[in-house]
Amino acid sequence: MNRIRKTTHSVARGEIMTEPGGGAWQGVTADQSEMARKLGSVGWALVFIWIGIAFLASISATVSLLVIGAITLGVQAARKSLGLLLEGFWIVVGLLFLAGGVWGLLGTDLPLLPILLVVAGVAILVSLFRK
Repeated sequence: MNRIRKTTHSVARGEIMTEPGGGAWQGVTADQSEMARKLGSVGWALVFIWIGIAFLASISATVSLLVIGAITLGVQAARKSLGLLLEGFWIVVGLLFLAGGVWGLLGTDLPLLPILLVVAGVAILVSLFRK
């Protein structure tokens, strides 16, 4: 199994975590890394709390999708306000949760999953030609 080693280099204002080849952690201080970890934990805690509340109170799946989407995007907004990098994957996930919730509120007869699959495929093709 190939493991990526993280190395820490001391600098005047803290430490910088890096990956071989200058990966995603280059230029991130140890404090920022810790804050990012805590924000992720808070996000997961809120999702679990919400799911528990939704089950106990028999809240609809539509509302739950909207709340989970808001939590996911809220964590990204907090990252941005604290000067941390946004996580594109979680922005997309949050938007998909919101889309599912809005779709449920609209009560449309069109199936959401096939439409999302087509959009995802087109996005992948477009990203290939943009590079």
